[in-house]
Amino acid sequence: MSPSRLPTTPQVRRRRLTLAGAVVAVCLVGVVLGARAGGPPATEPVPGQEAGPPAAPAPAPRAESPGEAEPPAAVVDELPLKQQLGQLVVLRFAGTELPGYVEDILADGWAAGVILFADNLTSPDQAKALAADIQEAAGGDALIMTDQEGGPIRNLEWLGPRRAAPGQGDPAAVRAVHREAGAGLRDHGITVDLAPVADVPLVDGSFMAGRAFAADPQQAADRVAAAVEGLDESDVAATLKHFPGLGGATVNTDDAPATVDLSEGELTGAALEPFRAGIEAGAGLVMLGSARYPALDDERIAMLSPAVVDGLLRDELGFDGVAITDSLEADAVTDVAEVDDAAVQVIEAGGDIALTTGRGSWIRVFRAYEARVEASPAFRERVRESATRVLELKRSLGLDAPG
Repeated sequence: MSPSRLPTTPQVRRRRLTLAGAVVAVCLVGVVLGARAGGPPATEPVPGQEAGPPAAPAPAPRAESPGEAEPPAAVVDELPLKQQLGQLVVLRFAGTELPGYVEDILADGWAAGVILFADNLTSPDQAKALAADIQEAAGGDALIMTDQEGGPIRNLEWLGPRRAAPGQGDPAAVRAVHREAGAGLRDHGITVDLAPVADVPLVDGSFMAGRAFAADPQQAADRVAAAVEGLDESDVAATLKHFPGLGGATVNTDDAPATVDLSEGELTGAALEPFRAGIEAGAGLVMLGSARYPALDDERIAMLSPAVVDGLLRDELGFDGVAITDSLEADAVTDVAEVDDAAVQVIEAGGDIALTTGRGSWIRVFRAYEARVEASPAFRERVRESATRVLELKRSLGLDAPG
C-alpha cells in the first residue's frame, strides 16, 4: 500500500507477554469494553464534523495485574458481539482533526483503531495532539497505524528512516535507523508501523525494487529481521508486507490487478525468506497482499485465499500474530469483490483485520460482519479467534483502558 492512497516455526517475540499475563490483560480490556453498548449508526456521517475532546496524553504502558487467568476465548466471550467485531476493522478519515463520527466509533469499541496518512499529519505538535485525541476517544486502546518505510514512503516526513530500504545499510544500520524511527513514532502516539517491506524483487521490472531491502533473499531477510528488532526496541509493532511477497509483480496492486507467475517452489522458498526471518524476529503483524498467485491458489487473490493465509502463513510459517489486509479499496481487490464481501472473505481465509481506507467503507464492513455472524457459526468462531489476537497485540503495546 502506498501512503498516498485513501488506500510450523514458532513465532519468537521478545515483547510478547506470557500467556497468563496476556490473558489477564485482555480481560482488563474486556471489562471496560463490555460496559459499552449500542449499535452502529444507520449511515456513516460525513467527515469533517467537530473534533473530539481536547488533547490528552497518550496512555503509558501499564504493569500487569495479578490474578487467575481465563482461557483467551472465554475472555473474548465476555465482550459484547459488536466490540468483538470492532476489533476486526481499522478505518481511515480525512483531515487533521478527529471527526465526530470517528470519535463515536472508537468510543463504542466498533473499530480496532485508525490508519493515518500524510494528509492527516502536518507537524509534530498537530500529530501528537491528533493521536492523543484518538486515544482519549478510544479509552486508551486504539491501534494507531501509519506507513513509515523510509525515503519517500514516510507519512511523518520529519521522522526517519531518511533513506529508502535499499540505501539503509547493513543489518546493524537498519536496526539502528528503525529503532530511532520507532522512538519517534511512539513519541507521536503511533503504535503500529506498516513496515518493513519483506518483498524480494525476483523478476525484471518488479515495482517493489525501489522499496525492498535487497534482491538477494538472504540479505533481505537479515535486514527485515533487523528492522523488526529496531521497531520492537522502541515499542512499536512491525508489519511485514506484502504477504506472500509482491516482488514478482510488475504493477502496483493499488492501481491495477496483478498476477505473480512464480513457481510454487519460488513462492514458498526465496520469496518467503524475509517473512520467515521477520516472524522469528517478533513481528506483531503481517500485511496480506492483493495479488493473485496461481501456483498457490488459481481462484483467489492472496488476502482472500485460505490456502495462502490459513495454510501458508498460519500452518507453514507458524505465524500466530495479527494478519491485516492491504487496503480493501485497492484496485486489485475491488476488481474481484466488493469491499464488504472482501472483508468477510478475509476473516474466513484466516485473516484478522480489514484495513478500510475509503469513504463509507467502515460501516459496510461492520454490517457485513454482523450479517455473516448471524448466518455462520464458523464465522462466529473466527471472530472470536481474531478478536483475541488483536487484543493481545494491543496489550503487548501497553494499550489498555484507563481506570
